[in-house]
Amino acid sequence: QAQLVESGGGLVQPGGSLRLSCAASGTITSFYDMGWYRQAPGKQRELVVRITNDGSTTYADSVKGRFTVSRDNAKNTVHLQMNSLKLEDTAVYYCNVVRAVVDGIRYPELWGQGTLVTVSS
Repeated sequence: QAQLVESGGGLVQPGGSLRLSCAASGTITSFYDMGWYRQAPGKQRELVVRITNDGSTTYADSVKGRFTVSRDNAKNTVHLQMNSLKLEDTAVYYCNVVRAVVDGIRYPELWGQGTLVTVSS
């Protein structure tokens, strides 16, 4: 079974920056779209951003102008650059891939285990 692994979370001060990464356990040869979601304490999981295979992006209003998503040429990783972090950005961040082909096997959807981002002074 293919897996996604998030990394880069940690403790950061308000106004600081953090870069998250999501890597597949195998080689992603194709996908429909990828995305980042987050779940804050006591809150529902919410969309942060999605990026399609052609590069189109959709950002949540709460992160527009502060967060930037990107993917590498091999389609094996996706990154989330987070700038001007706020206290309300504190959450577990999850990576998601839809309609992925990993090592020749098709998956309707894959999720990572999450990485914790804590924004605190």
